[in-house]
This record gives sequence, C-alpha cells and structure tokens, in this order.
Amino acid sequence: MEKRVIVFLIVSLAVIIGYDYLLKGMGLLPPSEPVQVATNPSPAAAAGKPAGGDSAKAASADPVSSMSAAPASPVNATGTASEEQTAEVDTELFRAKFSNRGAVLKSWELKRYSAAVEQSSTPVQLVYSGGRFKGPLSLVTGDQAVTSDLGSALYQVTQDLTHLDSAHPVAHLTFRYHDTQKNVDVEKELTFHHDSYVVDIAIRTQGLTTPVDVTLGTNFGIVEWGEGFIGLMGSASLVDDKVLKETPDGEAERKGDVKWSAIQDKYFLSVLMPQKASAALAKKEGDKLVSAGVRFATPGNGATMAMQLYAGPKEYDTLKRLNVGLEDTIDFGWFVFGSWGLVKAVAKPIFYVLRFLYEFTHNYGITIILLTMLIKLMFVPLQYKSYKSMKQMQVIQPKVLALQTKFKDDRERLNKELIKLYKDHRVNPVGGCLPMVLQMPVFVALFNILYMTIDLRQAPFMLWIKDLSVQDPYYVLPIVMGATMVIQQKITPTTMDPTQAKIMLFLPVFMTFLFVNFPAGLVLYWLTNNTLTITQQVVTERLFGKKWQVAAADAGAVTVDEPKEQKSSGKRRNSPSE
Repeated sequence: MEKRVIVFLIVSLAVIIGYDYLLKGMGLLPPSEPVQVATNPSPAAAAGKPAGGDSAKAASADPVSSMSAAPASPVNATGTASEEQTAEVDTELFRAKFSNRGAVLKSWELKRYSAAVEQSSTPVQLVYSGGRFKGPLSLVTGDQAVTSDLGSALYQVTQDLTHLDSAHPVAHLTFRYHDTQKNVDVEKELTFHHDSYVVDIAIRTQGLTTPVDVTLGTNFGIVEWGEGFIGLMGSASLVDDKVLKETPDGEAERKGDVKWSAIQDKYFLSVLMPQKASAALAKKEGDKLVSAGVRFATPGNGATMAMQLYAGPKEYDTLKRLNVGLEDTIDFGWFVFGSWGLVKAVAKPIFYVLRFLYEFTHNYGITIILLTMLIKLMFVPLQYKSYKSMKQMQVIQPKVLALQTKFKDDRERLNKELIKLYKDHRVNPVGGCLPMVLQMPVFVALFNILYMTIDLRQAPFMLWIKDLSVQDPYYVLPIVMGATMVIQQKITPTTMDPTQAKIMLFLPVFMTFLFVNFPAGLVLYWLTNNTLTITQQVVTERLFGKKWQVAAADAGAVTVDEPKEQKSSGKRRNSPSE
C-alpha cells in the first residue's frame, strides 16, 4: 500500500512538471519570468525621481516583484498580439488601466479624490468615457491609413510589475507593434512611480515618414464641466514661455519651444510635457469636447520621442515641483475682467497663510474665518479713515445740496464752491472710497483662492456644510449674508437721497441670489467679512462718531452763515439806490 502511494506521487509529479514543460516547448504557454524592459535615462530624473534602470534591477532581484509581474501577451505569426488585453498599474495615488488595442489609456482613477460626497467610495475618473474619440496616448500621423492601423492594432504587452509601493517604487509597461507589410514598428514604454502622478513615456518608431502627434484624447483630465461663474476649462499650453489658456473654436497649432500641452478643469488636469516637440495642439471636437496633444517632427528611424504625462489634481506644491510652470493653471489672478497681475501677486501669500492656518485648525471653515479676521485687522486703519470720511461727508451733505441747488446753472462756480466747502470743513470727498479701492486686490485675491483651490474641495465645515466647494444645500449662509448686508447698509453713513437709498436696498437682494450658487466657502468668507465690518462700524461710531460730527460742524461754522451774510450785505449795497 505504501509503495503504491509513493509510485502515485512520483507519477503525478512527473505529469505536472512534464505537462508544463511540454506546453512551454510548443510555445503555447508564455514564459513565467517577466521580460525586463531596457530603459533609457528617464525624464523624471530631472524631477528627482529614481531612474528606471536601477528599479528594473531591483525588481528582478525581488521575488515579490516577480510574483506580481504580468506575462507577455500571446503573439500571432505576424508579430502582433492575437487578443485584446488590459494592463493595470496600481500605485498609492492612482489606478490606471491600458488596452493593448491601440496601446491607449482606458481608465485613470485618482484614489485620494472621490467623485462626490454622496459617493465617497467612488474615485475620480479622469478618462472620458464617451467612446467616440481616440483615447489618451493615441498616435496620429499624416498618413490616415497608418493612423488607423496604429489605433486599431493589438500591441504586444510586456509588464514587470502591477502594484507599486515604497518597497517596489517603479514599474515598466511596454507596448510593441510591428506591421510586416508596411514595415512599421512602434514601441511605447511607460515608467510609473509609486509616489508620483508623473509617468515617463518613451516612444520609438521605425518606418514613419510624417510628423507624429501624441494626443491626450478627448476631455482627459476634465471631471465635470462647470457652469456659470467658473475660471478655467478646456485646453492650455506653454509655448515659448507664454501660457495660453483658451480653447480654440476649431483646431490650433502653436509652434515653438513647447513646455507642455494640457486639458484642465477647475480642480484637475492632464498634461504632456515633451522633450523637443515642434508644436502644441488643441482642438474643439464638439460641445464640451476638447482635445490636446504635442507634435513631433518627422522622427528618424530609431529616434525616441520622450515626454512625461501628468494626470492628477491641481495641487499647488505638486505642480510647482515639476518646475515647468504648471502651477499657473491655478489661476489666482482670474476675475470678471480677466487676469490681474496685482491680484495674482497678492493671492499667493494669502494662499500660503490659508494653508499655514489649516495646519493648526484642520478645518477649512474655521481657517476661512480666522484668515478673514486677520485681513480685516490688517485694514483697520484704512477702514477707520473711510468711515470717518463718510461720517464727515454726511454732516455737510445739507450744505452740498444747498450749493448744488443755488449754482445748478453754473457748473464752474459750483465746483469752486464745493472745493471751498470741503476745505473749510477739512473733508476729503474721496476719503471714503480710496481705502476701499486699496483693499480690492486683497478681497478679489481671497475670493479667487476660495473659488479655485482644490484644498476646499469636499472639505467639511460643520453641521450641514459637508463641502465648502459647493453651494449651501439649505441656503442658510446666503440668506444670513444678505441680512448682514441690509444691516451694514442701515448703519453706514451715506450721502444719498431717500430715493437712492431705497433703490440701494435691492443690492442685498441681488447679492443674496448671486451668492446662492456660490461655494459655501465663499459665502462664509463674505458673511464673516460683513459681520466684522458691522462690529467695527458700531464700535467706531460709539467711540468717535459724535466727536467727528461736532468737529466737522465747528470747522464749518463760518461757512454755515456765509450765504445769509452775503444776502444781507447784498441788501445793504442796494439800499442807496432805493
């Protein structure tokens, strides 16, 4: 009985080993060991990333890497793959899926960002799923037949690692295509890093005689199209150190020194950063459909088209570290009238302070309140001068109206009398507006930061405010903000007549309806600012209001009686003739 068991085990082992060996010998089973990809020095080395070659050696020496490796795809007699495959790369930041049909990107999920608050477990997807246009990393040539072949062919796939972490930081994925009839060879080599959204890409070709476009596909990087009051959307590029952030009506080609070509929305973007590309491309493919890419001049046989792909969030520090000016896609200088250099210069320091405060509060709602208080405190002297000037103007307003009535037909005389009136009362007529003008760049800059930065995306405040980047679901903040605007109007000194004052009461109503659709973070900032302004005006009025009123009246005591004296002296001059 024991001999039979031993014989059974020996025969079973022989069958298992022999069957595996027989399949390998017949070419029906791919080799179990991964095919290592020889890599050139990676463009990511300039950005502080490890070179691909060292990582490949580490992967081959590590048994865990070999276990995670994907075998090469089955190959038919023509040298191309015989079936469609999906290659997946999973890092700490994203999960990417590629199809060997056309060697294009099919999915790019950001693991640290969710699609919506209600769907917190669903990661953000950057690849457009419309399916009517070419996918990201498609190759387009001047020969439509070749382009069609490159887009529909099944490439061979070689992959050494599917899951990346700190122990296995680099992976390589290579697609190869060979057309024996047209004598065309294409190789796409991608290098991934576990702690970066950047992918190093090297494309080598043989037999192509026309320029080659590497495209980002359609809407790659756009999570959703914003409606209404929003900053940037669509294509953007940096050519000859000039940033262009507008999507053309048709198709555009920008020739020169191309640093990058991108597709972006408010919070995310995809971008190609090429080496020695001849042009940046942008195209409007339809309603809310855009594409972009880079063009390489006619590649010589064996030439390498090297570039980097970034597909991820508009995190300021992350984009800044790439050192190619991508941080400018976060447009802190954008507003209704375009891009303001002054606002942009003011915005960045405020942005740093915002993040600094967040390190202590860990709540962006509280951070916004504290930052608004700091800015308000910084402008207390200007607000003091503005309120004082408005109060003084209110005191002399009856005299201004009297002069306007008396000299309504003599504009030159009216201007002289008004200047004299302001001088006698020591009042600056623009004193109430000038401090507000000086504060405008700061207020607009803070407005832009709270509206554009991804830091506030899905950042909760308290109670019903679960996301400061979207509107208040119950409209509580906009309504309270409108109420504070009414109170502020009531207590602010004004020189308007009653009719104008009634018309201005519509302003809070208009602002309330406008802010209903604004992100809750913006409304919270405006509400905090209004509340602080009301508090400051109440305190200032109690401490200095009567003092300013008496001083203005005393300074103009002579001027008050001047019209009566002129009238009586006029009568005395006329009495002799009578």
